[in-house]
Amino acid sequence: MAKTTDSPARPALSGRKAQAARNDGIILAAAREVFLADAGAPIAAVADRAGVGISALYRRYPSKEALLRTLCEDGLRRYNAEGDAALEESDGWKALVGFLERVVDADVHSLAVHLAGTFTPDESLLPEVVHSGEVNDELVRRAHATGRLRPEVNSLDLGLILDACAAITVPDPARTAQLRRRTLAILVAGLAADDVELPGPAPVAGEFAWRWERRAET
Repeated sequence: MAKTTDSPARPALSGRKAQAARNDGIILAAAREVFLADAGAPIAAVADRAGVGISALYRRYPSKEALLRTLCEDGLRRYNAEGDAALEESDGWKALVGFLERVVDADVHSLAVHLAGTFTPDESLLPEVVHSGEVNDELVRRAHATGRLRPEVNSLDLGLILDACAAITVPDPARTAQLRRRTLAILVAGLAADDVELPGPAPVAGEFAWRWERRAET
């Protein structure tokens, strides 16, 4: 195991900066709730949910587009953090399954499903997008090395699994979480290597990029 060293303590933020950081966290949390429920909601709904004035929100995010982009980037960071943590697990199969469970529990992938096509991605998202692809590839590679993952499964299949889980929703959040975990368990069982061949070819790179094309507003 690699040696770890204590990180130097970060300097405390000034009162004004600390308040700004707290406000930003409140705004992003509110935006996540609002846009998960309705990606077409106005930015004023976020201000109402966050309990901040619309002018204060616009000072931080000059447009709904900027807020959506930041929200998506935050979701990617959370996804990648779970992936990086999973790569610390020595067992490749457990790493992959644990990663999927944590992403589903955190409801991270729902952001991608709901926000796709609602804004125009730019190059600021590229580092996180690239890293997520690298994490997925490595998790699948290690799972294959254990012999427990179907040989025909590739890293893009993870998106299909997470899409399926994110699509499940009922009015009760706790029940939604239960049903998503149940669905994931069924899908994970299907990932295990056996003699039954999967129908159709695996997803290919770029096959789902179309959903990030900006949709015309009606």
